[in-house]
Amino acid sequence: MTQSDNKDRVVIFDTTLRDGEQSPGATMTHDEKLEIAELLDDMGVDIIEAGFPIASEGDFRAVSEIAKRTKNSVICGLARANFGDIDRCWEAVRNSERPRIHTFIGTSPLHRAIPNLDQDQMADRIHETVTHARNLCDNIQWSPMDATRTEHDYLCRVVEIAIKAGATTINIPDTVGYTAPVESADLIRMLIEKVPGADDIIFATHCHNDLGMATANSLAAVEGGARQIECTINGLGERAGNTALEEVVMALKVRGDIMPYFTGIDTTKIMNISRRVASVSGFPVQFNKAIVGKNAFAHESGIHQDGMLKNAETFEIMRPEDVGLSETNLVMGKHSGRAALRSKLEDLGYVLADNQLKDVFVRFKELADRKKEVYDEDLIALMRAGEDAENDHITLKSLRVVCGTGEPQTAEMTLVIGGKEVSTTAAGDGPVDATFNAVKALYGHKARLQLYQVHAVTEGTDAQATVSVRMEENGNIATGQSADTDTVVASAKAYLNALNRLYVRRGRLGEDQREVNWKDVS
Repeated sequence: MTQSDNKDRVVIFDTTLRDGEQSPGATMTHDEKLEIAELLDDMGVDIIEAGFPIASEGDFRAVSEIAKRTKNSVICGLARANFGDIDRCWEAVRNSERPRIHTFIGTSPLHRAIPNLDQDQMADRIHETVTHARNLCDNIQWSPMDATRTEHDYLCRVVEIAIKAGATTINIPDTVGYTAPVESADLIRMLIEKVPGADDIIFATHCHNDLGMATANSLAAVEGGARQIECTINGLGERAGNTALEEVVMALKVRGDIMPYFTGIDTTKIMNISRRVASVSGFPVQFNKAIVGKNAFAHESGIHQDGMLKNAETFEIMRPEDVGLSETNLVMGKHSGRAALRSKLEDLGYVLADNQLKDVFVRFKELADRKKEVYDEDLIALMRAGEDAENDHITLKSLRVVCGTGEPQTAEMTLVIGGKEVSTTAAGDGPVDATFNAVKALYGHKARLQLYQVHAVTEGTDAQATVSVRMEENGNIATGQSADTDTVVASAKAYLNALNRLYVRRGRLGEDQREVNWKDVS
C-alpha cells in the first residue's frame, strides 16, 4: 500500500516487543515474546516490530522465531545505520512471509553530534545504508530519529534521499515527546507536499508521551497525511511511554465522524492482550487509564449510576464488550465446578488444555476456601501467579512471620532450591523486610531491589494482594509478580519470581555478551 492506495486505512505498527521492552524492568522472556507476538497477530496488527536483532543473541532468537511462526503480520526488526546491524536484522526476519527492515539514524543537530557527522556525511550514510537494506529486502522503513527537532530543510533532504534509496515507509519519530498536535500534523503535511516521491510511500508517526500528548500527536499526524501509527500495548515504553495502541484504535473507531479512518484491529481482543502485557512486563495498568484501566467502565456516582441504568450511552461512549470486557462480572465460589471455571477463563481470554485446567482448578479451590467470592480480577491474578512456577529454580515451601509490638519481626522460611530443601529464621524492619532477609540468607544473591509495590485485586479484607517487585543484578533487570490473600506470602513469591527470572537470564547471558546501549534507539 502506498500513500494514495487507500487514503482512509491506517496501518497499525506495534512496537511493544521492541520500544516497549526498553522500559527499565520490562524485559520479557523468550516464551513471553512469542506469546505476545501471537496475540498481536491474532488481533490484526499490521506490523509487529519484534525486536532489535543485533542487541543480543536472545533478541535475535526471539525475532527469528516470531518471523517463522507469525501467520498474518509483517515482521519487522530494527537496525542502526550500519551494514552489520542491517545484515543481522535481515538474517532474523528473512524467514517471515512478510519481512521488513527498519533502519534509523538521528538527524537533529543534537543527534548528529553523537556520531560526529556533518549534514553531508550523514546524508551519505543514509543513502548507503538504505540502499544496502533495500538490496536485501523489498520492504524498508527508515526513520530520522528526533525528526521533530530536525531542521525542516534538512529533514526534507534526507527523507528524499531515503525514498530514492528504496525506503517504502518513512517514519517520523517524536523521539523525546517534544512536539504538539498542530506541529505534528503540519510536519507530515509539509513533507508530503515538499518531498519528491512522497506519494509513492507511506508516512508513519512514532510519538512518545513525555508531555502527555502521544495519542493526540499521532492522531494529528494522521490528519496531516500519515497512514501508519507506531504504538504499544498499554502505552508501554521508555520514560513516559509511547502512543497507546488501544487509545488510537478506539479513538478512530468511536470518533469516525470527525476522523474518517479505520484500522484492521479486532478491538474485542484489546482487554486480553492489555492484561497479558501488564503481567509479563510487570507494569500494572493504572486504574484510570483510558480504555483498559480498571475504572474505565466503572460508575460509582449516584447520578452516573442512575443514568447508566436508564441508558448506558448517558455516560459511556463505547460498550465494554467492544474492547473485550464481558457485560457482567460473574462471581465464582467454592461450589463452582470445572466447567464453570473453564467457561469463565475462556471469557477472560485463557484457553486451557485439560491438564492445565486440572492444575488451575486446584489453585482456584484453595483460593475459594479463603475468599467468599472469587471475581474476574481474582482469576486473572490466579492465572498470573501460576505462569512461572512449573520450572522455577527456587520455590517457597513454607513461611511463618511473627510480628510483635516494640520488637523486630521475624520470618521462619523454608525454600526448595534446585531440589534441595533449606530453612532459616531472619529478622527485619517489618514482616516483608524480614521475609526478604530470609530469602537472602538462604539464597545468596547480589540483586538490588528497585521497586516494591502492592495493590488489592478486589475490595474487602479478604482481597488478594498483587505484589510486583523489580530487581537489578549487574545491569540485568527482572520483574516478579504474585498474588495471594496474604500480602507477605505474595511478597515472598513475587521476590522469588524475580530471582528465578534473573537465574534463567544469568544462564543465557553467557551465550552472547553483546549488548546495545538502548539510549541510541529511537
